[in-house]
Amino acid sequence: MAHIVGGFCVPHDPAITAFPEVANKRQAANIMAGFERVAKRVGELEADTAIVVGDDHFALFGPHCLPQFLIGIGDVEGPEENWMRFDRYPVPNNVPLAEHIMNYGFDHGFDWSVAKSLVLDHGTMIPVHLAVTPNPGVRTIPIYTASAVTPLLRLKRALALGRMIGDAVAAFPGNDRVVVMGCGGISHRVGTSDMGQVNQGFDQMILDMVVRGDVEAMTELDDAYVLREGGNGAFEIRNWIVAMGAMPRFRGEVICYEPIPEWITGLGLAELKLAA
Repeated sequence: MAHIVGGFCVPHDPAITAFPEVANKRQAANIMAGFERVAKRVGELEADTAIVVGDDHFALFGPHCLPQFLIGIGDVEGPEENWMRFDRYPVPNNVPLAEHIMNYGFDHGFDWSVAKSLVLDHGTMIPVHLAVTPNPGVRTIPIYTASAVTPLLRLKRALALGRMIGDAVAAFPGNDRVVVMGCGGISHRVGTSDMGQVNQGFDQMILDMVVRGDVEAMTELDDAYVLREGGNGAFEIRNWIVAMGAMPRFRGEVICYEPIPEWITGLGLAELKLAA
């Protein structure tokens, strides 16, 4: 059967590639080194598939269609944005496993929205480009959650979604080796008067939960609290919850953290390592 062999929580800030020069050089270099570490670990884990969980930013969807969670099961390419400073390219999908996860979800109470073709925005494409693409042959299954625009996916539903994904992978008859990436956050504010404000205390609290593997505590956070302390961009912890929920027993290890107001975000990278 297929196995989840590792996981990661990473940012997807588009400024990482689009505006690297505006940030402190040391901080920007540390974030890039963090992504290089993630890419190296994907290779060391001999992963052949990455399930990448992000969220849309009114780039793919809009008021006409706001899926709570969507899986891409066919042709994939990215990025959707033309200002990311890298060209759009095809992203190989693991179609058999993606269709299996879709059907497993249907059979277990999760009514996926489904895309048979998908152009990824930065919510998934930044981690794909920096941590998956450097490993030739590794395929990507993109998953989008309602984590940026209301109505938001409920936190406990994000955890249930992650656990279902983990069960689905374990039920797949192939020998696939899978890593799961939760993408986004941590503290940031988008389109508000206080955009650029970063809350390092909030970010450290979230990273501490990751290190402890305490995903249940993360689901107990009140959205009003998250908005006040972490900003509207911090709602993206849902994607981290999905990744943590999909993992078997694990311990978290912080790779790096940088508060970068010029990139409007507190950026954290962590590995979810399988526990013995």
